[in-house]
Amino acid sequence: MRSQTEKAEAFRGLHARPGAFIIPNPWDAGTAKLLAAMGFEALATTSLGLANTLGSATVSLDAILENCRAIAEATDLPVSADLENCGADDPKVAARAIVRAAEAGAVGGSIEDFSGDPAKPIYDFSLTVERVQAAVEAARALPFPFTLTARAENFLHGRKDLDDTIKRLQAFEAVGADVLYSPGLYDIETIRAVVSSVGKPFNLVMGFADPTLTLPQLAEVGVKRISVGGAMERYALAAFLKCAREMKERGSFTYVREMAPIAEVRAAFV
Repeated sequence: MRSQTEKAEAFRGLHARPGAFIIPNPWDAGTAKLLAAMGFEALATTSLGLANTLGSATVSLDAILENCRAIAEATDLPVSADLENCGADDPKVAARAIVRAAEAGAVGGSIEDFSGDPAKPIYDFSLTVERVQAAVEAARALPFPFTLTARAENFLHGRKDLDDTIKRLQAFEAVGADVLYSPGLYDIETIRAVVSSVGKPFNLVMGFADPTLTLPQLAEVGVKRISVGGAMERYALAAFLKCAREMKERGSFTYVREMAPIAEVRAAFV
C-alpha cells in the first residue's frame, strides 16, 4: 500500500496534468474496490450516498468520517472526502474536520457554504470566506499536501445567481483553496463561464449537469475533475426498486439475468 503522502502527491498530480479526469463516488468499501479494479485513479466519498444507505435524509460528520475511513482503507487509491459544511458554522470548529478527514485516511476534502438551515441555506459571504480560509490553514498544517476543495452551493439551493457564485469561487481561490466546485451547473456555456472565471482546477459534478456532456467536451472548456456525487448510488437504488417492484407486482424474478457476475465481484474483493 502507498503511504498517505504518496497518495496525496499522486492526487495532486492528477490535478496538474493536462486534460480532465473522472473521480467516481463509491459509498462503501465494496464499491470502492470495484471502482479500483476498473482502473480509476482516485475516489471521492458521497454524503448523499451514505445517507441513503443509512436510511436517513441527513448524515453526521462522525458517520461521514467513519465511511471515509472504510473507503480509504479499502484500496490503494487517493480519497477525497465530501465533508458537507464540516459539521459546524464556526470557521475554527469547521476546520477541525479537515484534520479529522486526514486522520481517517483522506488526502483531500471539501468545505461548502450550505449551512444546513432551510431558512438560510447559504452562509453570508464574509463568513463563507472565513470558513474556507480556516480550512486552508488546517490543510496546510498537515504533514502532506492535502487537496482542499471549496464549494459554492447556490445553484443547489434555489439561488441561481451566477455572479454571486463566481464571486464566491474567486474568493475561495484567493484564500488558498486548491480546487473549486459549484454543484448544480447544468449547461456547457454556464460551465464554461464559471471555469474561465477562476484559475484553480474546477470540479464538475455530473449528477446535476446535462447528462449528454462527455469527458472530452468538459475538458475542452477547462473542467479538470469530474465527479458524480450520489448519482451512482441512486442508480443502484433505482435498480433495487425495479427488482422489488417486479417481485411485488408480478411475482417474477427476471431481474436475476442482469446480476453482476459473481466472478467479477469476487476478483475485485480479493
